[in-house]
Amino acid sequence: MTGPADHRGSDCVAYADAYGAFRPEDIEAMLDGSLETGVNACFECCDRHVAPGRVALEWESQDGRRASYTFEQLRDLSAQFAGLLTARGIKAGDVVAAMLPRIPELLVVILGTWRAGAVYQPLFTAFGPKAIEHRLSMSKAKLVVTDPANRLKLDEVADVPMVAVVTRADRAETIPAVDLDFHAELARQSPRFEPVPRRGDDLFLMMSTSGTTGLAKGVPVPLKALLNFYIYMRDAVDLRPADKFWNIADPGWAYGVYYAVTGPLLMGHATTFYDGSFTVESTYRIIESHGITNLAGAPTAYRLLIAAGAEAAAKVKGQLRVVSSAGEPLNPEVIRWFDEHLAAPIHDHYGQTELGMVVNNHHGLKHDIHHGSAGLAMLGHRVAVLDDAGNELPANIPGILAVDIARSPLLWFTGYWQQPTPAIAGGYYRTGDTVELEPDGHISFVGRADDVITSSGYRIGPFDVESALIEHPAVMEAAVIGKPDPERTEIVKAFVVLRDGVTPTDELAEELSQYVKRRLSAHAYPREIVFMEHLPKTPSGKLQRFILRNAESAN
Repeated sequence: MTGPADHRGSDCVAYADAYGAFRPEDIEAMLDGSLETGVNACFECCDRHVAPGRVALEWESQDGRRASYTFEQLRDLSAQFAGLLTARGIKAGDVVAAMLPRIPELLVVILGTWRAGAVYQPLFTAFGPKAIEHRLSMSKAKLVVTDPANRLKLDEVADVPMVAVVTRADRAETIPAVDLDFHAELARQSPRFEPVPRRGDDLFLMMSTSGTTGLAKGVPVPLKALLNFYIYMRDAVDLRPADKFWNIADPGWAYGVYYAVTGPLLMGHATTFYDGSFTVESTYRIIESHGITNLAGAPTAYRLLIAAGAEAAAKVKGQLRVVSSAGEPLNPEVIRWFDEHLAAPIHDHYGQTELGMVVNNHHGLKHDIHHGSAGLAMLGHRVAVLDDAGNELPANIPGILAVDIARSPLLWFTGYWQQPTPAIAGGYYRTGDTVELEPDGHISFVGRADDVITSSGYRIGPFDVESALIEHPAVMEAAVIGKPDPERTEIVKAFVVLRDGVTPTDELAEELSQYVKRRLSAHAYPREIVFMEHLPKTPSGKLQRFILRNAESAN
């Protein structure tokens, strides 16, 4: 098989059939190091791209301050952070977590962790103490880097590891005496630290993903996943040297840390951080002022741009060369609107925390685009549609999307962290998503095969929300489903059974929503709560969320 560029102009069926193949020598174009003898993620994403004035990060704060950081500056700063880790006894293979907004120090922590051969764990800044505690307990992190606003949450977390706090020069912020002053500690370290070599199966990221049962599961990401990230940026995102790139996704989540941080830097390309909440005004302003030509994000953000109308989009019409969409299926009306009012092609991409991106409508490769289709398998992966018995299905029959392990050399996921992974069986990894295979090899998304909720591009496990609800003294039982929503795809809706003697009121419903929002996460709380006398269960007592979901659909 030849390289992916040779697929340009080929017919879709041949393209899809050939796409699972991959040659080991193709790695040479992507990595400087060797997955067999030694590779370092910081070197691959930073050091090898150092050149006079070559920019790695364009940053803007919510109040309009801007700064640029070169690969050379990040090389030296990451070396100082790696020195800090070593001085504190943190070694290769240990986990370092960060709960920081999109500030330059976040990139320093990520790169410095990798430089030391350690494993980076992102903590989304909207997480509450319950979500933080579970993830830190799971990873056994040795250090948490945060800022004063998020530091307060750690006071409610048991067995907190060592903490370093990042303060900002424009704010009067103090650091608890028990914590490390990030900038002061960094200043004590040398800007020279040789990257620690690791092997391809060694970890460099520790992610987490929500499921229908149990708390969030750990997803260990080995260094060989860099190949997946590179191919996605090159073929699907079509990141070119002349592009100005912005991935709106927060680096606290997989799509952000994979493809707003690792992917572009791996290609020696600058990324963009905006340290502010999403608004239509700020999005258009950054696209215009930073000259963004290559944009990535989730359909929720794009639908909000559409809601603001054509007039708001007029200033940047024709500026965006390509737009990528991930996290949930892309609605056809979004595609039409972007074409008409932004003169920009927007393509749907599909992936998971466990896989990276694997099925895409590739901007960088020529093939037919079907509206409503997730596209074709990415280079290095073969996907199939399976029935319940594990048999591959022909075209136009719904089944579970699966990755053929033996024929997917760029597949890096081998199972959840320290727990069974029944989704891997019989030579396949089953994604849990229901799809159809089209006759020409495209994959069309049908829906989730389980109870995971997709809201504003975030995957929310109902068990996590239910667990938070029943910690409230008024709640005896809880069940959570996703309710269809035109703006967010789904919202979290909870059905609650109260303890004896507790009166259901609107005030209590609001109290419960805010309780979950504070304890668990600002994105995963129930926006609607219904009080019930009992929940639907099987004779053995298993919760039947599908009954609640079907009743909701019938309303």
